[in-house]
Amino acid sequence: MTEDELVVEFALTRLDNPRLDLEEIAAMVVRRVGPDQVLEFAARNLAVRGELRGGAFESAVEYVHRTVLLLRDDTGD
Repeated sequence: MTEDELVVEFALTRLDNPRLDLEEIAAMVVRRVGPDQVLEFAARNLAVRGELRGGAFESAVEYVHRTVLLLRDDTGD
């Protein structure tokens, strides 16, 4: 899943669940993508952070959450 696809999935999930916070939305996205993609997200998180903070699911959620926040805050400089 590309970052663009991830952001679209996140946005669609948020539209369906507007009252949830961003981390809860990220967890919903991770639950939907399946075990192979969870491991991919956890591996990406490991590559960025240099460490795993928790299990694969938690690490995948952290990756999704951080990616969305970084892209949201990107000013395009």
